[in-house]
Amino acid sequence: MSSPHPASTFDATPLTAPVDPVAVAAFAAELKAGRTSSSASAGTVVGAIIAAFAIVFACLIGVFLVGGLVRSISPTGGGAGVAFLVGILVLAVGGGIAIGLFVRRANRIRRYRLGMFARANGMEYVDRIASPGLPGMIFGLGSGRVATDLVRGTQPRFIEFGNYQYTVKHGKSSTTYRWGYVAVKLDVPLPNIVLDALGNNGFGSNLPASFQRAQRLSLEGDFDQHFTLYCPEGYEQDALYLFTPDIMARFIDHAAELDVEIVDDWMFLYTKREASTLDPATWAWLFGVVGALITKLDQWARWRDERLRLPSAGSAAAAPGSPAPTALPFAPPVGLLTPPAGVAPQGRRLKKRSTWIPLVVMVGAIVAWTIIRSL
Repeated sequence: MSSPHPASTFDATPLTAPVDPVAVAAFAAELKAGRTSSSASAGTVVGAIIAAFAIVFACLIGVFLVGGLVRSISPTGGGAGVAFLVGILVLAVGGGIAIGLFVRRANRIRRYRLGMFARANGMEYVDRIASPGLPGMIFGLGSGRVATDLVRGTQPRFIEFGNYQYTVKHGKSSTTYRWGYVAVKLDVPLPNIVLDALGNNGFGSNLPASFQRAQRLSLEGDFDQHFTLYCPEGYEQDALYLFTPDIMARFIDHAAELDVEIVDDWMFLYTKREASTLDPATWAWLFGVVGALITKLDQWARWRDERLRLPSAGSAAAAPGSPAPTALPFAPPVGLLTPPAGVAPQGRRLKKRSTWIPLVVMVGAIVAWTIIRSL
């Protein structure tokens, strides 16, 4: 597999071209054969079985209830009414089945198109991964975590386009959150840095986490007009090393509508719309973003965390009363050895801000507004 083709040369034909039903069925069988008997797939099968039994049970209950209602209203002549209502119920069930089959066929065609699109561009397609285990901020929240419609390339580095969702429960209710993302594998681990894009925010940030203000770093130029940058305290100079003017220009020109997170040896681009889609324009945009950014990532491979720097043997303090060490011609310079690739513990994760503070502020504002209006 190769890297995503540039936006000007990638082949988007499979996304919109007519499909062969036989090829669609063969591709669906190929996907089914390639799935493992994981807990996620087993859960999907069990859920489908439970749903089918629930529908049948509901239909039977509906027949008995409707029939009893009609007989209670018209004890002598309710037979025709019962037959009529049962016929309506049968038609409704049949319509539901037809809609279900239509949706199933549309989903199979969607997966086929994305699979052929991936192949046409030297990549691979994976239809579903439960709990993908990526380190980004969106991947460790809630329950029911699943990534779908993944399109991947591995050269010159691993890149994955996908859609992701998770569910957060609020007492008896729950909310399902959906994201599109691009995951880019980096050469070395880097400090946890977040770029909160201002262009996609509504009333405040749309990110699922908030960070302490002390970690906010202002960069030169007009970068702050497009992104709010957060980096761990003490890593300000490291962030300036990573975000040179040319790299900042790339993010402004190509990724100003995407939230960005650098964590461990990954870079994630987040969007609230589908990243893996049948829309050629979206793919052209995302391929253009990735193509513009990965050409600059080689600069980041040279970064090292000075906090991991170790003293060399020649710089170790001599024990009291022992003779001073003699430097050999082939010994390393007296001083400190080059630090290994990695990040010190204090730079691996940003410190998050308590979520109750914005809530208290919002409630206070509502109460104050209510009092003012009542005066």
